[in-house]
Amino acid sequence: MEYNKKLKANAQALRKNMTKEEAHLWYQFLCRYELRFRRQYMIGNYIADFYCHKARLVVELDGSQHCAPEEIQYDRERTAYLQSQGLEVVRFSNLDVTHRFEDVCAAIDLKAKERTNQKP
Repeated sequence: MEYNKKLKANAQALRKNMTKEEAHLWYQFLCRYELRFRRQYMIGNYIADFYCHKARLVVELDGSQHCAPEEIQYDRERTAYLQSQGLEVVRFSNLDVTHRFEDVCAAIDLKAKERTNQKP
């Protein structure tokens, strides 16, 4: 999948400076998950929080800044682009990760297995 090479430094910086919620999801679930996920993965002109190539699944964690009208529109455009590339995007709020961690993990597991035709 193509990506904008100008995003490489930004993606590396985001990997080094994950939010508390991103770090929690990564270190307590995704880095150990049976399907390989990547952090801050470049797709086109965007950087996905987490991406599983085998499931063609993007997992996004949204903080409060995603509630602003301009961010809502940006997220819609971004999701439309990712979907046009055959990817599915699932979004969770940072509050979901903080207060409903097991539910978030279960939802990701279910979606990944659906997309790879595995039994949940």
